[in-house]
Amino acid sequence: MGIYHITGENLKKLEPLYMGWEETMIWSVLQGEMGSAWADSLTEPRSARLVIADFSFLAGEPVGELAEFWPEAASGFTIMVPENEAWSETIRRIYGDNAKQIVRYAIKKEPDIFDRDKLRKMAAALPDGYELRMMDEAVYRMARAEKWSEDLCSQFPDWETYRKRGLGTAVLHDGILVSGVSSYTVYREGIEIEIDTKEEHRRKGLALAGAARLILECLDKGLYPGWDAQNRGSLALAEKLGYHFEREYTAFEVYRPQRSAGALPEEH
Repeated sequence: MGIYHITGENLKKLEPLYMGWEETMIWSVLQGEMGSAWADSLTEPRSARLVIADFSFLAGEPVGELAEFWPEAASGFTIMVPENEAWSETIRRIYGDNAKQIVRYAIKKEPDIFDRDKLRKMAAALPDGYELRMMDEAVYRMARAEKWSEDLCSQFPDWETYRKRGLGTAVLHDGILVSGVSSYTVYREGIEIEIDTKEEHRRKGLALAGAARLILECLDKGLYPGWDAQNRGSLALAEKLGYHFEREYTAFEVYRPQRSAGALPEEH
């Protein structure tokens, strides 16, 4: 079996494999906005893997070569999200101890649920000494410079790209970035939200204020602010902002084995 890099109009052929999968990062890849797509065939794909940021979404018939394959530009870590238990078994078989099974929390996609007045109050409720503002070039550079905050802008290689495509808020303390809420990924109709707060500034309501402001900005621009919760803390924060829990789902934190470089893709 070959592995094919799917681009352009061929992305439409993958849509049936992901039908009903309410995940904004999947939409980003299938729309050709971000990430990359791989499948077992250019013309009649039965299996696919979408790779975007730190995530991989596997759908269709489980194929070991697709699960094992790592795109050349990918890092040594990914969060694999399998469509079903058969894919989960494939991941376990291939990666063994290099794959840690985790639970994540899907949030319902409900564009009309937000209470703007409530969000405005949340955005205004910052402790003394903190400033909330929209992401600008100076904040972008601060975010990219530190490990704790790099994911706020990591999918946008430079400020000009972020300025055109990204959207975010920042909380500063004495002029230094201490919390941010930003577009982790983008698709035509919205963004996927990323939140990070420096450890010593947590539990002060900074993330809540920043997220409320970003949601308001998204609504004003006609964008949907997507949210997928990594843990129960993220889920609780989402529910305070007006989101509703949908379901738990299985994912795997996977580290690339040093012994394997993965299969090479077919030319297209």
